[in-house]
Amino acid sequence: MDLSTKYLGLELKNPIIVGASNLVTDLDTIKKLEDAGAAAIVYKSLFEEQIHLENLQMDQTMTGNEERHAEMSSGFADTFDSGPEDFLMNFADAKKAVGIPVIASLNAIYDDTWVEYAKKLEDVGADALELNFYNNPKDFEMEGRSILNSELDIIEKVKATVKIPVSVKLSPFYTNPLYTFKEMDRRGVDGFVLFNRLFHPDININLEKMIFPYNLSSEYDSRLPLRYVGLLYDNINADICANRGIFTGEDVIKMILAGANVVEVVSAIYKHGPQQITKMLEDMEIWMANKQYETLEDFRGNLSKKNIKDPYAYRRAQYVDILMKSSEIFKDYPI
Repeated sequence: MDLSTKYLGLELKNPIIVGASNLVTDLDTIKKLEDAGAAAIVYKSLFEEQIHLENLQMDQTMTGNEERHAEMSSGFADTFDSGPEDFLMNFADAKKAVGIPVIASLNAIYDDTWVEYAKKLEDVGADALELNFYNNPKDFEMEGRSILNSELDIIEKVKATVKIPVSVKLSPFYTNPLYTFKEMDRRGVDGFVLFNRLFHPDININLEKMIFPYNLSSEYDSRLPLRYVGLLYDNINADICANRGIFTGEDVIKMILAGANVVEVVSAIYKHGPQQITKMLEDMEIWMANKQYETLEDFRGNLSKKNIKDPYAYRRAQYVDILMKSSEIFKDYPI
């Protein structure tokens, strides 16, 4: 079977990309991911916020002993903004370690640094760029439109600066995500990643303190991106990458049937190791052989909103229908 596909102008041997995570910071691990069949890797996100935090911690360490006595104003040299140089060096090493495309992920704070860091990532060899957009609500006075306008401006500035393809990884928490996709598509975005999986705090009631547990995907998380992949297919120019809750070859097939170009996986690797990619690809080939599909294009988008006969499959009407038949759940879950 031919599993090859195109995403962000890149020719990929199959549709499985390893998403951004700490997994890919280890060179031995990314080589294992490549050997297992990964078609591309999204390197761990460059967070400008993290750089500022590290600089603050360093400054506190370096200046903690100042003014200990009259003849000593400081026991250390002045600090400086280290910037993203260490990150860029590590990214370049990862790029050299594998023969598959390596995509850079970026989350900055200021408009200028979005552009500056995007250019630096391009210069160290990134094959494409993933803008990691999310806005954590914390200001009661900020209007939703101002957030979108800011992100549209960033897209235009980054696209005007770099020559490599630019994708956007979004959360589903927009007033109308479809409008957001359309507006960003008009700005020339080359791809969308659906969706960002945000970390959320929890509370330990015994210690009465905030905790921040790891937040891996579950199999049910794939349903939200599946809906939007099916809605977006053939309605935008940009490519579509599904992210969240993708653990098996069957999950990948579902996303392609809905219209995705590729998928990103992270939790599947954390839970089952790099060899899970190999298993997913094998299962896809078996399914395609049974269905007599030779390429992904033979079935991509077959179950998108555009191509299915049921006009209500991607609408709320199906939810209402399920509620009307709610008694049927007792067949599977008897009380």
